[in-house]
Amino acid sequence: QRALAAELAEAAEYVRSLLPAPMSGPLAVRWDFESCSSVGGDSFGYHWIDEDRFAIYLLDVCGHGVGPALLSISVINLIRSGFRDPEVVADPASVTARLNDSFQMMDHGGMFFTLFYAVYDRRTSELTWCGGGHPPSLVMRAGGGHDWLPSQNMVIGAIPDMDAQTGTIKLAPGDRLFVFSDGVFELKTTAGEMWDYDEFQEFMSRPLDPDEDRIDTLRARGRELMGSEQFEDDFSILEIVFH
Repeated sequence: QRALAAELAEAAEYVRSLLPAPMSGPLAVRWDFESCSSVGGDSFGYHWIDEDRFAIYLLDVCGHGVGPALLSISVINLIRSGFRDPEVVADPASVTARLNDSFQMMDHGGMFFTLFYAVYDRRTSELTWCGGGHPPSLVMRAGGGHDWLPSQNMVIGAIPDMDAQTGTIKLAPGDRLFVFSDGVFELKTTAGEMWDYDEFQEFMSRPLDPDEDRIDTLRARGRELMGSEQFEDDFSILEIVFH
């Protein structure tokens, strides 16, 4: 058991080593990732496609253990270096459809994954996103208010020949995008019940205090609800600030 625990910890550390560093500049990106007690299937990334277009992605493979972690790494590596054509990488529908074709669950041990993939074009200040069974992402408006960005498609790998649908939203300077996996809200409370999803959405979308770190307050709220420091699933969240 000690040897297995050590190997799982090593695998979790390897997954963490693949995550990109926080960044500043025209876009400021920060994140939090806390691996669950086993090895989860969360992974994420972001990078400039060219001088104007920026890709953002987060995925969550079903289940825990080395198998989901390996699949997660395979998907991330394909997004980063497997799609050579910049016009493919800049098209969320194309990326989502190609990943769905490449990772059909019948060919990958019955595993599937959820996905959020988006591209921000600073020439138009538009974010185009494509979701595959993923929790809705959240845009907090600098001037007040918010928008939820729902998934438009099935989970990745469930059905062949996906006709991926996308959405587009206009962003303004100071707007913030939060992208996360279900591990941040699918929490069993000390009362033995799951955190109510409507309560989670209300918690996340309440007005931002200038001095508040929403990621820190979410993590603290989750631990308070669970009565534990250890999350049962990977806790993965990105915050992107648009300047």
